[in-house]
Amino acid sequence: MTGTREPTRGRRTALLAAGALITGALGAGGMMQGTAMAAPVCTVDYEVTNEWNNGFTASVTVTNEAASPVNNWKVEWDYSGGQSAGSGWNATVSQSGAHVTATAPSWNSTLLSGGSANFGFNGTHSGSNPAPTEFKLNGTTCNVDGGDPDDPGDPGDPPGDRVDNPYAGAQLYVNPDWSEQAAESGGGAIADQPTAVWLDRISAIESGSAGENTMGLRDHLDAALEQGADALQMVTYNLPGRDCAALASQGELGPDEIDRYKNEFIDPIAEIVGDPKYADLRIINVVEIDSLPNLITNVSGRPTATENCDEMLANGNYVEGVGYALATLGQFDNVYNYIDIGHHGWLGWDSNFTPAAELLHEAANAAGATVDDVAGFAANVANYGALKEPHFTINDSVNGTSVRQSKWVDWNFYVDEQSYAQAFREEAVRVGFNSDVGVIIDTSRNGWGGPNRPGAPAAKTSLDAFVDGSRIDRRIHTGNWCNQAGAGLGERPTAAPASGIDAYAWIKPPGESDGASEDIPNEEGKKADEMCNPSYEGNPRNNNHMSGALPDAPLSGHWFQAQFEELLRNAYPPID
Repeated sequence: MTGTREPTRGRRTALLAAGALITGALGAGGMMQGTAMAAPVCTVDYEVTNEWNNGFTASVTVTNEAASPVNNWKVEWDYSGGQSAGSGWNATVSQSGAHVTATAPSWNSTLLSGGSANFGFNGTHSGSNPAPTEFKLNGTTCNVDGGDPDDPGDPGDPPGDRVDNPYAGAQLYVNPDWSEQAAESGGGAIADQPTAVWLDRISAIESGSAGENTMGLRDHLDAALEQGADALQMVTYNLPGRDCAALASQGELGPDEIDRYKNEFIDPIAEIVGDPKYADLRIINVVEIDSLPNLITNVSGRPTATENCDEMLANGNYVEGVGYALATLGQFDNVYNYIDIGHHGWLGWDSNFTPAAELLHEAANAAGATVDDVAGFAANVANYGALKEPHFTINDSVNGTSVRQSKWVDWNFYVDEQSYAQAFREEAVRVGFNSDVGVIIDTSRNGWGGPNRPGAPAAKTSLDAFVDGSRIDRRIHTGNWCNQAGAGLGERPTAAPASGIDAYAWIKPPGESDGASEDIPNEEGKKADEMCNPSYEGNPRNNNHMSGALPDAPLSGHWFQAQFEELLRNAYPPID
């Protein structure tokens, strides 16, 4: 194999590249599509000038250091200590959850090159008042050097250089297989969005995950070069004994076939991505979803244990397989590995949270891997957890009782994916991962728009009524995962949208089934799963609730038109 390197701790050094993010109204970051616009370079000074009891006054100065003016400026940040920003001056200050937005006044809406604007506000806190760690000006992270967007000879970090965040400044590959299917199925408005290439069995490396008429990995990489893309997302998903707690996405390799996984799956992928002609293409690799988390929650001693997961814990092949994938693919400077961390409704409890971080650290040091082979983590892949719950937080209470005690939250410490992902990143660093790791959040199916989306917090008549009436995640239970009724497209792919978050990304291609409602003969090792049957009344993993699944679903990874139409109908932000 070519392109080997010596691992170096803290090697991800590049900063946000200007000129390749589109700033828009669909989130704090820039949408990643087929064209690029210049992004501002900026600094933000945040200072608490006065503090008393539970109140404080803050002064914020934003400076445009780009060569071009910034019109209708907007500064955004997230609080981590439960602070609330109140009335402001020299800007309109508003807050949703932990997210604060300050928009320019009409009389001072343009920041000239080198120009600054100052604004302030009064706020409240509950004993902790840490300063925000990241600010954005019109969607671009400030206090980093992005290069001069007006100077084509100063593009920031060239695509071939190792960077801190592979999504920043990147034009992402649009998968033609998915794009054409989406356009033909009524999704023309979103068919230009970048989605991941799934490698879910050995044959998919050559022929594609959906069969003979779809593209293999080298085909996709060549197409990415033809598109002029800077980055391609892929999922490596074929561990021995794959998905030990479910049937819908079990795979072709038996529990003990670790050698086949290495020699027939990972090694051929490495041979392809190691081709020098792809050296300038950032390859973002999501590693083996739902594998390591299963070894935390679905083994002996847990009410959700399965014999299959006990076997995979005992034989060590999940840990060895993930380590081998990290080491073998991580040897290339242009490959960015992200390990799956499940979702907040799976690992958000204390009994799962730290053990999961420690197990991932074990895998990141197995089979020749080191933590330097890990660019970050992937949350909510192929799942439905709300990105942010705008109408309540984990700190809310009703009549003195914490929302943690509600049936929906069930003593979890997190109510949405972003707060979970940010906290998991911090815990991962604490247990030994590099401090520059980031997190991808899959937002392909967690928008929860449509007519059932609450527009405001519910009345606090009772704890469960408040939480159930306020939550935008309309699933019957957070343990429900298969082809969920009522789900919608979420935030469009966006780079660096929040502190510690490398991207919102569409990893699971919208419209591809999670699993079959009933047995369908196939050669992919996939079986029907009761959680994909709308009549199923549940199991301990979802506290014996109904599955909430759509009927008549095909095999996982196969096109499911009814689901795609559901996602379009309930998209949030809505489709223009």
